Amino acid sequence: MFQRNLQHATRINYLVNQSVNREAIIHFLEHHKNGFQITDFLLSKFTKACGHATAIDEGKQAHCLLLKLGFGSDTVLATSLLNMYSKCGKIQETCHVFEEMPMRDVITINNMISALFRSHLSSDGETMFDNMLKRDVASWNCIISGLTQNLECKKALFYFQRMRLEGFEPDVMTMVSILSACANIAALINGKQVHELVIKYGFEPYLPIGNAIIDMYAKCGYMGNAYKCFKTMAVKNVISWTSLIVGYGKHGQGAEAMNAFFEMENNGIVPNKITFLGILYACSHAGLVDKGWRIFNSMVDKYSITPTIEHYTCMVDILARSGRLQKAFDFIRKMPVKPDAKLWTALLSSCCAHKNTELAKVVGEKLLELKPEEPGAYMLLSNFYGLVGELENVAKVRKLMLNRGIRKEKAWTSIEINKNVHRFESGDTSHPLCKDIYSYLKNLVARLKEIGYVPNTSMVMQNVDEKSKEEIVFGHSEKLAIALALMSTRKGSRIVIVKNLRICVDCHNATALISKMEGREIIARDSSRFHHFKDGVCSCRGHW
Repeated sequence: MFQRNLQHATRINYLVNQSVNREAIIHFLEHHKNGFQITDFLLSKFTKACGHATAIDEGKQAHCLLLKLGFGSDTVLATSLLNMYSKCGKIQETCHVFEEMPMRDVITINNMISALFRSHLSSDGETMFDNMLKRDVASWNCIISGLTQNLECKKALFYFQRMRLEGFEPDVMTMVSILSACANIAALINGKQVHELVIKYGFEPYLPIGNAIIDMYAKCGYMGNAYKCFKTMAVKNVISWTSLIVGYGKHGQGAEAMNAFFEMENNGIVPNKITFLGILYACSHAGLVDKGWRIFNSMVDKYSITPTIEHYTCMVDILARSGRLQKAFDFIRKMPVKPDAKLWTALLSSCCAHKNTELAKVVGEKLLELKPEEPGAYMLLSNFYGLVGELENVAKVRKLMLNRGIRKEKAWTSIEINKNVHRFESGDTSHPLCKDIYSYLKNLVARLKEIGYVPNTSMVMQNVDEKSKEEIVFGHSEKLAIALALMSTRKGSRIVIVKNLRICVDCHNATALISKMEGREIIARDSSRFHHFKDGVCSCRGHW
């Protein structure tokens, strides 16, 4: 009996360690059903497997067994249970387990902080962290990674600085998280300083660190630096290559992405689904239609990867961006999977760009039938109807948004200047230099008009006069961020801004003219791609 118990325990432990969690759960339940002994070690592994597999019903069985077998006061098991409920998205049960624990150590509190951030309860997570009497490096990692995952990256940078001021030495996990935070908000100066710390602490050989550095430089608009770091990595895996390919794609550098993809294959690295998404995206934004088809076919025929809806969306985008709208529509009808809202939105965007009104109406109707939760889909359709003068349909789309509880996401733009990250919303008046920024911007726009700038108010849907519409686009967040940069940085230096949504047509036109008039290279990262403005021209060629 002892030998059989040991065999079962060894098998379950192996399966959990190999992340074969469903099989581990089945094996444990059979073990229990056949009357074999359940130890605290075995129960801990079972609970962990339930969490990783988000198997809440089996996880509740683990909770019952824990109480039934008298392990209720076991801190390690209770912490494992807490993690399981958290990973299954059951924050109330997570909190209940935490509150019922007779003893809580630092590890337990760390896990509870992670659980709160996982449930997007950032404020509660911060409060619990700040109230800790004793912290370790893992505690700091929990709050830094939690804030980063919830896109509160400016706060993550603050806690990283505080961590170092309080005398804690960062580890590999800290560095990966803070590099990701810098990447998310394009905080290049902070990112470079973290890179220097990576070298100082000797973390460069660690693969996750190298991958995070590539991603950071790429998202900060510096693909040259990303490539240099990539080339110096002693060991590269599929994530390393994918990060480089995705970076090139986002910057519209399709040829470079293709070269990296083929070099990756020549080095014997097998691309995964995300790699193919990256290279197809690169083909889409660089107009490489034939190459996109070859890549898509090789994914299926050579690598036996079944395309997901995201891969099909990329193919639709490749065809539609190149103006082959009917081919894209026919491709959708022949797909073996049902199109979703994102796919129809991609096609609608190109219909608008190529001014194919009839197909846009058909696609728009199909989009609305799916009741998308993404506000951008409704806004794109509303703006399209506004452009073609169908105000009744504009009202219809807006009413649908209201009835479905869809709220337009607030637009914001951030910029890093002298290590400080500044964030603006449209019409923002909260910045300490607000008066100076608007005064500078007023003068800037007057100079732009002298060289041909005409405000594009076509996307302003408010029922106001033309002057009021001009005032609305005047205060867009992109312009406020660029104005601050022009005021605060040396002449000729590069400007990098981050927009959470797609850059608007008026700001796109104005930024191109500013790059020419001021002799600046301006890089704008929006939700779709990177826009490199130089000498009055944008790398996206007017289609994004």
